[in-house]
Amino acid sequence: MFGGLAGLVAAAVALGVAELVAGFVGPASSPVVAVGGAAITLTPESVKHVAITTFGEDDKIALVAGTLAVIAAYALGIGLVGLRSRRLGVLGIALFGGIGAVAALTRPEGGPFDALPSVAGAAAGVVALSALLAPLTRPEPAAAAADATVDGGQADERVMDRLREVLGSGDRKGSGMDRRGFLVTSGVALGVAAVTGGGGRLLRRRFDVAEARAAVALPTPSSRAAALPAGADLAGEIDGVTPLFTPNRVFYRVDTAISVPQVRPADYRLSMTGMFDSPRSYTLPDLYGRDDLIERDITLTCVSNEVGGTLAGAARWIGVPLGALLRENGVRAGSSQLVCRSVDGMTIGAPTRSALVVEDAMLAIAMNGEPLPVEHGFPVRMIIPGLYGYVSACKWLARIEATTYEAFDAYWVQRGWAADGPIKIASRIDTPTPLRSFPAGRRAIAGVAWAQTRGISRVEVRVDDGEWTAAELAEETDADLWRQWVLPFDFAVGRHTITVRATSADGEVQTEARADPFPAGATGWHTTQVIAA
Repeated sequence: MFGGLAGLVAAAVALGVAELVAGFVGPASSPVVAVGGAAITLTPESVKHVAITTFGEDDKIALVAGTLAVIAAYALGIGLVGLRSRRLGVLGIALFGGIGAVAALTRPEGGPFDALPSVAGAAAGVVALSALLAPLTRPEPAAAAADATVDGGQADERVMDRLREVLGSGDRKGSGMDRRGFLVTSGVALGVAAVTGGGGRLLRRRFDVAEARAAVALPTPSSRAAALPAGADLAGEIDGVTPLFTPNRVFYRVDTAISVPQVRPADYRLSMTGMFDSPRSYTLPDLYGRDDLIERDITLTCVSNEVGGTLAGAARWIGVPLGALLRENGVRAGSSQLVCRSVDGMTIGAPTRSALVVEDAMLAIAMNGEPLPVEHGFPVRMIIPGLYGYVSACKWLARIEATTYEAFDAYWVQRGWAADGPIKIASRIDTPTPLRSFPAGRRAIAGVAWAQTRGISRVEVRVDDGEWTAAELAEETDADLWRQWVLPFDFAVGRHTITVRATSADGEVQTEARADPFPAGATGWHTTQVIAA
């Protein structure tokens, strides 16, 4: 028991010192962040999908918690092994540090200094473990005297084992235990862990860009979004229906960044490389000062979204027209793919043709009337309506390389996801809430539907085995924005099954065929069970 506790306390010291050093080097160099990021990269897509489905936007919190749990279990074992062999305990901690260092160095944007937190943490862990094990393996006079006097110096081995256990020396034959010394050393070690870990957290605040973001003054776009017609948003009339625009604080977030990149506006650069005739780079003032900025209403959808899922949201965006930017840099006709790189090294492969011909494709700088939230890509992200985010919505965008699909596979394509990623027609039932009873009688069935770049022309609802009935559609504002729908229905007492399907403006009916999100997005009709009492 005491050996395991020594391992846990030593691990706390190691992590605390590592966090302190990471406060100087950078948040992404923290062993927990680096190892967690490596775990994301190495985890099979089927497991990632389960994690996203289970934990939603809390998947990274769950990953960090799981990483810490694994470290705790490992540290427990190291402590027990170290009680038997100090050398093996030291090697175990060295391995712990080595894994963290390798994970930090092999990040896409990793550098030699990123290994320092793991190395420093491992060194501190070795010192702490040695100090903690010393009181547990110190020869104890009482134990030695008992060894010499019981039965005239010829004690039965079972009696001696019991005596050593009582005296606290059961972990190592012939050794004693200084409990008081161990507790004092543990208290000091935990204090060191708390001070260094807390100091690291404080130092990491210097990387925070919240204040710099708040000071940014947004430019006025030359092309504004169309004014919403009356009846475009039913959220104020129908309880439970998704609002037309999703507030920034609840907008879904799915990415691989455990530590959200912090980019200061003054340091920002966007580089254009590859198959351009006259590539250049842009500062944030360059982008903000353009006279062709646009404001558009666009719905984003994650490819991991299940049928009826909530990994979708709509916002009013301001940005630079992507097609215009590519043309002024002279993108060549032979380019089929834009490899978009974020500041943390993530690669997103977007089709060059879509970037050029989709009218509202943009480099977004604002979301719902404010600069992009940091977790949503501040200061610049890409958006191409009609494509899932994994092939279009690179956040913390730092470079656009014009190339071909034959020349490079982006991050998600390397992991088996489809290279193109067009968003499927989707419809969702928001209300009534599934499996929650409500009074029988007339009640609104309502939700949202979307078919980006095309728009929604019809939504139909079926209750139980009845006929398909056309729902009333909210006024359309933009083909890239989802559309609310509502159908009043008289519910009899009992359990009912509600199904919805949508038709795009060009006549395509949403398919009934069920498909999982991997590898190209989910399909199928959304169905819910409700109870009228």
